[in-house]
Amino acid sequence: MHPFTYTRVADTREAVNAGRQGGRYIAGGTTLVDLMRETVEHPDTLVDISGLPLRQVTVTERGGLRIGALVRMAEAAAHPKVRTLYPVVSESLELSASAQLRNMATIGGNIMQRTRCTYFRDVTAACNKREPGSGCAAREGFNRMHAILGTSDACVATHPSDVAVAFAALEARVHLLGSDGERQVPFADFLLRPGSTPSREQALKKGELITAVEIPALPRPLKSGYLKVRDRQSYEFALTSAAVALHIRGGVIQEAKVAAGGVGTVPWKLSAVERHLVGERPSESLWTAAAAKAADGARPLQQNGFKVELLKRTVERQLRIVGGTK
Repeated sequence: MHPFTYTRVADTREAVNAGRQGGRYIAGGTTLVDLMRETVEHPDTLVDISGLPLRQVTVTERGGLRIGALVRMAEAAAHPKVRTLYPVVSESLELSASAQLRNMATIGGNIMQRTRCTYFRDVTAACNKREPGSGCAAREGFNRMHAILGTSDACVATHPSDVAVAFAALEARVHLLGSDGERQVPFADFLLRPGSTPSREQALKKGELITAVEIPALPRPLKSGYLKVRDRQSYEFALTSAAVALHIRGGVIQEAKVAAGGVGTVPWKLSAVERHLVGERPSESLWTAAAAKAADGARPLQQNGFKVELLKRTVERQLRIVGGTK
């Protein structure tokens, strides 16, 4: 581990000032500390933000939900409003990591976590995300767990977060605070596809601090849920996953929110699936036809072609569950 300095801040302004000077924010530390131990990350300064007043879960005036960046994953999953209004968020959190990690990790840290690509974490391997211009060992290496959507010649790593998939499906917004003041970024624009610059992963300005994630108010009644397919049931990252929210009124799907995890370089919004669902009556044939569009644009590698069919089946299964026809 490289030498570093540590400072603990008392308010958000102090935090932003420290971030502007190159400090890296840390709260639960469940990802960053691991990467520092592995010498993947070597920040000169850690800025401890765990004492900031960003731990509230509140219902917005319009009926949406705002989750503070420092709310622990376990706290968010158990919060009555989260469980009642957006079960998909609770379920995605409960299927993430271990109980011990969920008790420490924060919502802001979760969406900022870096990929679990083996080559990214092996400092002897070529990785454009870790060392721009060095290459991508995963493309010709062991890539069973890698992305089939949103990839580029420079990077095929997946984003590991489960709750980020739920946020993508629900079209959440990320609240940010920087030296220029506050701003909001749609979740779809916050996490960046790799393109030719995979080392730039979030649409953050220097020193910006995540203060909250806000889920907009959606029409009621709304049924939602999260399905995760993995090699084992305990503490494992997704081969694929599906976050689904449906507003059905008068026997017709009025709104559909669908996203997938484990298959994209970012949580993957399934717009083609959503368009196929809206205006239709729930049925077995509808779920099958909509799910068939889930892998549109997929570019599988030599070892992860199975994810194409697995993604379709996962989305179809979750549509049945949420749509009430399983």
